[in-house]
Amino acid sequence: MAKASGFAARQPPVFETADEERRHRLERLAGVCRVFGRLGFAEGVLGHVTVRDPGDPTLLWLNPLGVSFTKVRVSDLVQVNHEGDVVVGDHPVNPVGVMLHAALHRARPEVVAVCHAHTIHGKAWASLGRLLDPISQDACLLFGQQALIREPRIAGTVAQADQFAEAFGQKRTAIQVGHGNFSTGLTVEEAAWWFICMERAAEVQLLAEAAGTPEQWPAEMAAGLAKGLGSPNFGWLSFQTLWDEIVDTNPDFLD
Repeated sequence: MAKASGFAARQPPVFETADEERRHRLERLAGVCRVFGRLGFAEGVLGHVTVRDPGDPTLLWLNPLGVSFTKVRVSDLVQVNHEGDVVVGDHPVNPVGVMLHAALHRARPEVVAVCHAHTIHGKAWASLGRLLDPISQDACLLFGQQALIREPRIAGTVAQADQFAEAFGQKRTAIQVGHGNFSTGLTVEEAAWWFICMERAAEVQLLAEAAGTPEQWPAEMAAGLAKGLGSPNFGWLSFQTLWDEIVDTNPDFLD
């Protein structure tokens, strides 16, 4: 069998030092923010992407409060502990966002990144209190990987944040009723791709249900697609086209 070459052969890199891996994660974190901004996910000061520090898993990096996704640079990123205290950086952070994400990172040590933004279709779908259905091939990738979180709707305490993480469980993504979508990943690129996938699936299902009653894929077929094309490596690989584009068109985010 011929070996895969070119784009299909790309794999997540392996690093010799934590410093090298940290720089890589921060570049990808800033790049994800720029991609989210380009896709229209920016909304005021809302939305946050967290990445676990490779040298100290109790520390997180995230985009700062008050800097639009469309303008985030590596130099803007902030490092915080799980209590939300700024360790590195000159900008404030969203304390509620940090609390929720930190709870997920604590409960799921394998999770490297968590994404959340107040997207139009994600918010609209979350108001319905339903999981996304496998009505398209793309939506099938989410099959069996969604949590529906009804409580808490607002996390104002660490206990409520931990309740949120418990309700999230071992799923890759979650819909918090009345709030919006969350995604996780073994890399920030993977987490970003599943978040984009959720937003697009919500948009498609809202359109389809406005026109009629969409047909769902059979459960066994949806599960097969989720297993094959819903893997962490496929999520990572799928984001690389967006990474290549943002590097070519807006390389200033690497500053």
